[in-house]
Amino acid sequence: MKIIFNDPIYSFEMLRTLSHTPYNGADIGECLNTGYRIKEGDDESWYREWLKTAEFSQKIAEKSLNDGHKVSAREAYLRASNYYRSAEFFIHQDPDDPRILELSNKSCKCFQKAGKLFQPEFEVLEIPYENTTLPAYFIKADDSSQPRPTIILHTGYDGTGEELYFDGGAAAARRGYNCLLFEGPGQGRVIRERKIKFRPDWEAAVTPVVDYLITREEVDPDRIALYGHSFGGYLAPRAAAFEHRIHACIANGGIYDYLEPQFAKMQMNREQGMNSILNNPEEVDKIVYDLMKTEAQIRWAMQDGMWKFGADTPHELFLKESEYNLKDCVKQIQCPMLIIDSEKDQFFAGQAKKLYDVIQSPKKFILFNVEESAEEHCQMGASSISHQKIYDWLDKIFGI
Repeated sequence: MKIIFNDPIYSFEMLRTLSHTPYNGADIGECLNTGYRIKEGDDESWYREWLKTAEFSQKIAEKSLNDGHKVSAREAYLRASNYYRSAEFFIHQDPDDPRILELSNKSCKCFQKAGKLFQPEFEVLEIPYENTTLPAYFIKADDSSQPRPTIILHTGYDGTGEELYFDGGAAAARRGYNCLLFEGPGQGRVIRERKIKFRPDWEAAVTPVVDYLITREEVDPDRIALYGHSFGGYLAPRAAAFEHRIHACIANGGIYDYLEPQFAKMQMNREQGMNSILNNPEEVDKIVYDLMKTEAQIRWAMQDGMWKFGADTPHELFLKESEYNLKDCVKQIQCPMLIIDSEKDQFFAGQAKKLYDVIQSPKKFILFNVEESAEEHCQMGASSISHQKIYDWLDKIFGI
């Protein structure tokens, strides 16, 4: 889908922001107007124009709240939160750029202000994790203390805990699920504030979340699901292989070997790519740095990845990413799995089917296609049909 921009990543990120419209995370006119003001390929222009739109929405929210219009304030705060997230997306050339933390904090604060205007209110949490905590939100299905099925949602490479509300949390709550949205190592405020990088053994992040959930009377401990979004399509199955208190797992989209599709873009298989990295690292770096000069998507992915995985060069990043492979643990998954793919996924083409084929637990595969207008990565632009199919599956698994 092409939205305003010819550049694929600019177009996709515009679609991504627009995708949150069904859950009050965007308004179509605001997004289009912002996009028309942006100079294509100019990351600073993207930052400036989304910042203006975010500040505009936040002012609406604050005036509405002061005037006693709580619903209007809630909706405007949600939009502002999403727009601040979008404004921050392309400014990761320097991880120490103070704007990164500033915009992250503004997005977070707007979301939390919106959360106070829901009934029941969103709970803001810090879940113990090793020698620190993981930021999270708990959203109850209703005001009762009745034990209910609960879904844990985490993002992937570049999302935030606040964005998870639009990516599946709101849809879950509407269907009677409690949901817990959290950020783990390499994600959201955990990388921005606490400088903690990604780790491949994702069960280390999920197990403390499950430990917390089973202490709550509103949570049915026998109906806990885990949903991984985007790069979370590797992280969630990895956690489910070791954390067997997860009773259903959703990978949207599924990833078996994180590095393989990156080598494919350079017309190499995994073995060829690893040989090049190990034997000719300087040549690999040169190829990538040259591509970064002309390809916005590669430039962003490499800058973002070196920051979040803790690498100084492209070849070091590839070496770290090579650890994100489910080959040695996928057969340990015991719970029912929903593996999702999108027909035109530009990031992980073919990975979901590879994952599906080797899973031995009960499983289902869904391929979203062009006819459904849901062919983009993680069904961006098609939230309604995406959530319909995902939660209809989960309803059956949990007997709802």
